[in-house]
Amino acid sequence: MEVLRRAGFSVMVAQNHLCCGRPLYDFGMLDKAKQYLRRVMQVLAAEIDAGLPIVILEPSCASVFRDELGNLFPDDARADRLRRQSYLLSEFLEQRVPGYQPPPLPQKVLLQGHCHHKAIMKTTDEETLLRKMGADLKSVDSGCCGMAGPFGFEKGKYAVSQAIGERVLLPAVRKAEPDTLIISDGFSCREQIVQGTGREALHLAEVLQRALETARPRG
Repeated sequence: MEVLRRAGFSVMVAQNHLCCGRPLYDFGMLDKAKQYLRRVMQVLAAEIDAGLPIVILEPSCASVFRDELGNLFPDDARADRLRRQSYLLSEFLEQRVPGYQPPPLPQKVLLQGHCHHKAIMKTTDEETLLRKMGADLKSVDSGCCGMAGPFGFEKGKYAVSQAIGERVLLPAVRKAEPDTLIISDGFSCREQIVQGTGREALHLAEVLQRALETARPRG
């Protein structure tokens, strides 16, 4: 919230518990997922109909609104508006805030893109934003982190999850210097990283907030 407010916006946070329904998809519970999405559209009806941008922090949730929502509600005008008004934080700052100047971040950064982020939204805006901050950026060409939501916790799938993580991502994190920031917007990616390496990965919002605090004049 602080990042958006410092960028000049009035920020509202939904007071109701809302879920995109993504965790239900893997188990074929599409009817239940549609109920969740109907509730999202009902609770946020006024904001959606007013054309307000909806900023979403988790890439897997954003991908639901940008992709599956249209398939599940192909003839729903409000669903279409929500799809077009949904942004990841990096997309919103890059695409909807002309002249936005992010705080400086003169630091090495290792960026792990979430699968849905890379497939649906692309990581271009996030990479551009970090470079504007002055980061010495390296994006990991890792494919999937291996966690994939509940996949990495399920019996019989843990070894596969670890093998995927060990292909590129986890070794890259271990090799990163101690002062390198590890950034990933996906909860699953951050969980895989901390469990597999002991390193804490941060969300872009946390990185921006910390950079704002560092850049704030003291007095």
